[in-house]
Amino acid sequence: MSVKHSMLALLYEKPRHGYELKTGFETLVQGMWPLNAGQVYTTLDRLERDNLVESPGNDQKDRKLYTITEAGKEELWNWLEKPVGRSLLKDEFYFKFLCANHVAYDEKQNMIKKQKETMIKDVLHLTHLKKQMNQTGNETMKLLIEGALLHLEADIKWLDMITGE
Repeated sequence: MSVKHSMLALLYEKPRHGYELKTGFETLVQGMWPLNAGQVYTTLDRLERDNLVESPGNDQKDRKLYTITEAGKEELWNWLEKPVGRSLLKDEFYFKFLCANHVAYDEKQNMIKKQKETMIKDVLHLTHLKKQMNQTGNETMKLLIEGALLHLEADIKWLDMITGE
């Protein structure tokens, strides 16, 4: 997840001060990924240093405003157009599974069972969130949740496959 690029997207919409960027980010992700205020201001400092944002001054409450520059827009478009690489085999559970096989771990079946239980809890949580998105009409977040549910379904099928279920 790129905080830098999410801030550029929010600034593309309109000038904002730091706290507005924090709350805008949390609204964008429906509160699923809290953002530390310190990270906001550190990122803004870097964006300003790299000439991707600039400050036209302060608002009426003396808060520093930021706007996206042409270079910032170009950076945002380039990021949006570039495909995302996926590290398909660098999943932490896959690594645990490899290590468990390597050391002949006796509790491997229990480890897999607990992982599956955790994934089922995630499915239930995401299904609940999906219902909330249906009520709020947030189609974009609903689509992201659908994708996550499909990934979980595939992972659960894989766990069933390796346990012979």
